[in-house]
Amino acid sequence: MTADGPVQVLAPVAGRAIRLADVPDPVFSAGMVGYGAAVDPPRGVIDAVAPVSGKLLKLMPHAYVVLTIGNVGVLVHLGLDTVGLKGAGFTVHASQGDEVTAGQVIVTYDVPSVMANGLNPIVPVVVMDEREPGTIAVSAAVETGADIDSGAGLFIHTR
Repeated sequence: MTADGPVQVLAPVAGRAIRLADVPDPVFSAGMVGYGAAVDPPRGVIDAVAPVSGKLLKLMPHAYVVLTIGNVGVLVHLGLDTVGLKGAGFTVHASQGDEVTAGQVIVTYDVPSVMANGLNPIVPVVVMDEREPGTIAVSAAVETGADIDSGAGLFIHTR
């Protein structure tokens, strides 16, 4: 992969792959943050990994952004409306500014804890500020709503 070539974005968690349009949150489903896909995770304590290699540009317990060498920012948001939990249910394993490798554990995500607070645990994964949905080629798992493994290809971003 070159700095300007297509970016393979991996599933940060295992679960059922779904289209971004099917995420029950208008900010994500309408592509307001960017385009991509999502994963409905298993109902346990799981590790969330870096979807791409690069710099950990932003790290909050419930969300993180990895910036690739080609300046593509990929957001992983652990659950919907989880910012209000103020870090409860998330254990961070990296630091903002770290160089990370695709598949590296970033956050341990306590899905039952998030659900106990009445929140949806779905994990949207989007290319930040991407305004063209045609630049996202989702995997077959996303197309069919199939199960996907953590670290498997979720979608490819092209420019």
